[in-house]
Amino acid sequence: MIVDSRSFSPDESLDIPFREFEGWMPINDTIMGGCSSGSCCISNEGLVLEGVLVEEGGGFVSCSSSILSPSINLSRFSGLELDIDGCGLTLKLALACQFKSFSFGGLIGEGLRWVAEIPTERSGTTTIRLPFKIFKPTIRANPIRLPLMLDASRIIQFQLLFSKFGIEGGRNMGFRSGSIKVLLRSIRAFH
Repeated sequence: MIVDSRSFSPDESLDIPFREFEGWMPINDTIMGGCSSGSCCISNEGLVLEGVLVEEGGGFVSCSSSILSPSINLSRFSGLELDIDGCGLTLKLALACQFKSFSFGGLIGEGLRWVAEIPTERSGTTTIRLPFKIFKPTIRANPIRLPLMLDASRIIQFQLLFSKFGIEGGRNMGFRSGSIKVLLRSIRAFH
């Protein structure tokens, strides 16, 4: 994914069109002993995440951008807007941030992600706005109950997930085992 790392002025926007999803890689529950399989690729319409979910031993498939260096500064924006064909699934968007020295995040470790749920329509494209203030800190789908705030000035990775775990660590009520196919058409920052 090619993204300009400079700070954006209030009248500019960040738009990540489908052709810039290059370099996204699948990360599935096999990293923790699960049996789900998933892949991602670029189509003419966007980033396709497809796979087969097996609940036992894990229960997730995902697609992640490479680590962005330098980080992206989105502190002048209120959040991210996605266009996604999700077939009625409740997906998640996770963000990783570069830690400042002496921050809580630096003490917790590299597994910290900021996660928001993406409920989707059964058919067609869902356009959803995810304000930065709704992203919750988690480590491996476990909520972190500390006073941590997302630092939108230091975003280093994006990840799209379908998981049996919901945002609060409980069950994703929309989870189902079996085949899925979703299309992430675009990601934009909004004011």
